[in-house]
Amino acid sequence: MQASTLPFSRGGAWLKEGFALWRRAPALLTFLSFAYLLALVVLSAVPLLGQVAASLCMPLLSLGILAGCQAVERGQKVGPEILFAGLRMNIRGLLAVGGIYLAASMLVLLITLAVDGGTLFRAMSGEAPIPDDPGQQPGFTLALMVGLLLSTPVMMAYWFAPLLTGWYRLPVAKALFFSLVACARNWRPFLGYTLHLLFFAAILPGVALGLVALISPTLAGLLAVPLPLAVLPIVFASFYANARDVFGELPDVPPR
Repeated sequence: MQASTLPFSRGGAWLKEGFALWRRAPALLTFLSFAYLLALVVLSAVPLLGQVAASLCMPLLSLGILAGCQAVERGQKVGPEILFAGLRMNIRGLLAVGGIYLAASMLVLLITLAVDGGTLFRAMSGEAPIPDDPGQQPGFTLALMVGLLLSTPVMMAYWFAPLLTGWYRLPVAKALFFSLVACARNWRPFLGYTLHLLFFAAILPGVALGLVALISPTLAGLLAVPLPLAVLPIVFASFYANARDVFGELPDVPPR
């Protein structure tokens, strides 16, 4: 297993390949994407330990979506149960990855306490709403920038870690390190991917809905409801295209 170093242009190609993959099985990939989100929302709603449980299970469930994408690419017939394919992929390691990611994310938020006195921390933890006018909140913008800066290496270390821990069964520390290295080596296509994703998932839908709203605000409101049904599964499918491009053909999902 070796991470390839790819050009800037591959970033946009990941979204195109994700769209092509989604077109082959829109029902399955849409179900897996929203079942993943729903599972995390339900877990998060559990008092006291819900947020922790959701973070621990996030890597495990994300591998189910990747397994579903692999099955679609290979023309294999699978059902909704593929979402739980991660249960066959080094569960203890995946739970550890989720725990480390949660701890690192909380550490970043705690550091921002020293910048704005806890405004960002309370907003991210759900204890208070995001300020209507962040510019009027002392230190909020700076805390946001500090949080973004510190969370970037955390996200880089996590990005491929579930895949490497579960699918390739690497030790957790190695998986986090290799994920960080793979992302650093491919910062160019990731930059391209981010720009394309911003245009595809935010700017383009916003402009389209704005134009429709000029004709019929009601119709624009109705169209805004099903829009995520198409956008989110394509984005999730692009994660598979991204992983396959960087690490090559992924091994088969472990048997039941």
